[in-house]
Amino acid sequence: GKSYQGLKLYTIEISDNPGVHEVGEPEFHYSAGAHGNEVLGRELLLLLMQFMCQEYLAGNPRIKHLVEETRIHLMLYAHPDGYERAFEVGSELAGWSLGRWTHDGIDINHNFPDLNSILWEAEDRKRASKKEKNHHIPIPEWYLFENATVAVETRAVIAWMEKFPFVLGGNIQGGELVVTYPYDMARSSTKVHEYTATPDDHVFRWLAFSYASTHRLMTDANRRVCHTDDFSKDDGTINGASWHTVAGSMNDFSYLHTNCLEISMHVGCDKFPHESELPEQWENNRESLLVFMEQAQRGIKGIVQDTQGRGIANAEISVEGINHDVTTAIDGDYWRLLNPGEYRVTAKAEGYSSATRNCEVGYDMGATPCNFILARTNLARIREIMEKFGKQPINLPFRRIRQRVRQRRRQT
Repeated sequence: GKSYQGLKLYTIEISDNPGVHEVGEPEFHYSAGAHGNEVLGRELLLLLMQFMCQEYLAGNPRIKHLVEETRIHLMLYAHPDGYERAFEVGSELAGWSLGRWTHDGIDINHNFPDLNSILWEAEDRKRASKKEKNHHIPIPEWYLFENATVAVETRAVIAWMEKFPFVLGGNIQGGELVVTYPYDMARSSTKVHEYTATPDDHVFRWLAFSYASTHRLMTDANRRVCHTDDFSKDDGTINGASWHTVAGSMNDFSYLHTNCLEISMHVGCDKFPHESELPEQWENNRESLLVFMEQAQRGIKGIVQDTQGRGIANAEISVEGINHDVTTAIDGDYWRLLNPGEYRVTAKAEGYSSATRNCEVGYDMGATPCNFILARTNLARIREIMEKFGKQPINLPFRRIRQRVRQRRRQT
């Protein structure tokens, strides 16, 4: 996509088979620069790309495994216009807010559809006759209007998120040293600081810790505090809504609209560090960037197929005890990030009988295979046969009425 001023939102793919979704291979992404003046993320992604290419060619087994087993996407900056404005004055003179907002005053990071309110309002209504959908919540119709208060950059990022079956993602920000995880919006409308957990809270907490604990400074109790909050005492992580509530965040939207579990990494106190600081900042974040990508290989994975061996797209994968489902990609493959443990997993799809099995996730890296074969329901098979031979199923209630009319005529 392009920005308001026509600048391209560059993305880079790192894969041994670029341009192709390989069945059974998870897709991962990093994005940076939703706030144009927070430039460190962009530089870190460029350094990460360079590092991975060099190490892959050098035969580094860790990097080769990452590249060959995960399709990696990097969005260098989501707000290039803001970056250009901040870059014009340089790191020494760029203020705290110059380049943060779009030309019309929109904060891209908080410009995504508020799906939290839609979900929570539906849950509060407590309709006993209908179970409310807890995943892939549609974007509200008003949000798609051309005159809606939505930045063109936000629309481009959403299109990117919907195009690929991402499993895990991280958006890199600046101005603090902490990793935040969803929900970013407090459920209580009257509170600005309230821990608001997702159904996958334990997984999110682990994902956030995996980055913070391998960063050279985030969990260091002796480091200087960026501002007033000392996040090191909480292992360098915090629930987004517990820090400060915000509606329409990228993390919450990703969780409620796609399969992707996404968190935010605030990687430095200085939003626009001097170029001389980049080598140190790279060393601070290098291991964390790699470790977090490797988390895409945790949990369970599999393929949902019919009895003919064909993949079933958009089948729902439910985990007992976790009120949030994921769906299969176009080839029927899926990934479900989970912490170690034993889980009861169900696969279901329209027109098919559901199937359930137990799947165990170990502590070693590598997702546990958990495949499903679904058979067509009798009703679906009848409909297929009728359509194949050009016949329509008889409406049973109408048929009974017609039979009764005939019987009455005979009696008279």
